[in-house]
Amino acid sequence: MPAPSPVQPPLPEWTSQWQQVQPTLRTIRRSMASLRTSSLKVMRVSQLDSDILDIELFDILKDQLWKSLSMFKPTIKEAFEPELLGLLNLVLFKLSIYDSSASYGAQLQNLKYRNEWKHRGFLESIAKDAPLSKTQKMMYGLLTVGGQYAWSRANRYITEQGWGELDQDDTRNKVYRFLQAGEKYWKAFTLLNFLVFLYNGRFRTLIDRFLGMRLVYAKKSLNRQVSFEFLNRQMVWHAFTVRWLLKNIWGK
Repeated sequence: MPAPSPVQPPLPEWTSQWQQVQPTLRTIRRSMASLRTSSLKVMRVSQLDSDILDIELFDILKDQLWKSLSMFKPTIKEAFEPELLGLLNLVLFKLSIYDSSASYGAQLQNLKYRNEWKHRGFLESIAKDAPLSKTQKMMYGLLTVGGQYAWSRANRYITEQGWGELDQDDTRNKVYRFLQAGEKYWKAFTLLNFLVFLYNGRFRTLIDRFLGMRLVYAKKSLNRQVSFEFLNRQMVWHAFTVRWLLKNIWGK
């Protein structure tokens, strides 16, 4: 005798009503996204300082890498410098932006990336930030780490082969001139994006703007995590040093 099939419990009454109001809710969400609200303000200096801190960290790790390689085989640096720097960038990207949606410099400035495509219009200043999608993280790594490595390796190869000194009708010379023109356009668009960033404080780089990745405060109640005490001490010490030097010079 076959076993009786389990009887499913009846659905609550509110389930059908909830399904009926879904189209109305979607319409309301779309209309709210087009409303204008107070824009989210993030300090521009914090975003720029985070980039400086990332550069300083990378330089420190790079110097340590070169020193360690010089103890074994110094020729490795000359032969595989783009690959080694690309690997270092990849490790930093994996441990920072891919894992926590923020670089180490951004974390020191209490910043993180969020998915700005989901914060348009009315949703810009909501309390909960939309996390970065996996596609955004992968594309960011591809464009920054992969793009920087490809550009460095291509420039190195083209320079060694002397493509810029060939005849203008040569295909390799055309590729060289095309890359040079592309670099100029990239710098021009980078400058334009920086001016727009100074105006509205959004999207520090072109890649951030292209991928919709915006730096926002990780903790709304705390703007910065870097203290100015060290900077103040440096400024005071510098002022005393200059005063002492001027006093000795004029005293003589």
